[in-house]
Amino acid sequence: MQIRLIAAAVTAALLAGCSGPAVTRAPIEPSARVAAPADTPRHRASLAHRVPRGDGSAGVASYYNAAGLTAAHRTLPFGTRVRVTNTANGRSVVVRIADRGPFIRGRSIDISRSAAQAVGMTETGVAKVRMEVLQ
Repeated sequence: MQIRLIAAAVTAALLAGCSGPAVTRAPIEPSARVAAPADTPRHRASLAHRVPRGDGSAGVASYYNAAGLTAAHRTLPFGTRVRVTNTANGRSVVVRIADRGPFIRGRSIDISRSAAQAVGMTETGVAKVRMEVLQ
């Protein structure tokens, strides 16, 4: 009998914690956004992990099953466009960062299957690439 009462009390306490008000988030109206003052520095990701603009950096790419010409990168902001060039054959493709990854040591970027086909790396699965941030 005591076990049932204890179980009922624990269940009631757990359910009471779930009955709080629902939190919903609405889009922020453009007029409600406040612009940062010009002298306020913007947040910057660690430069050691970013792909530099201009000449680009070298790394190893792999691919994953995703639609479109998209890619996964650990630190670049979503929506960033990156030109990925296969150093073995010189073929390149422009992808948009839409995901986080790769989570395998030694890999710099994961590109979608269609992007991998464009640079000719679907047979090998991985390739040495040069990456250049466009936007």
